[in-house]
Amino acid sequence: MRVLVFFDLPVITEANRRAYRQFRKYLIKAGFLMLQESVYCKIALNGVAADAIVDNLKKNKPPAGLVQVLRITEKQYNKMDYVVGNRTDCVIDSDERLIII
Repeated sequence: MRVLVFFDLPVITEANRRAYRQFRKYLIKAGFLMLQESVYCKIALNGVAADAIVDNLKKNKPPAGLVQVLRITEKQYNKMDYVVGNRTDCVIDSDERLIII
């Protein structure tokens, strides 16, 4: 499973910018990968793990703005079409358990 996070946060005041930075740092420390600006993704082993990820997101939500979460299967994620640009392979972004380097 994948958990996708989409957010649109205000950055008008210094407090807004601070909240934006804190939320973005939380996502990175929690293991989310940036797909695009304000779109992050994390692999979850199953539905229970995805629920735990969403619960942690709710605990670390910013005070204002819009944050949306979408849970999709790995099969649905792999059907993503790239209209412009290419997939980046420099980051290992899969659910494989064994990586041989």
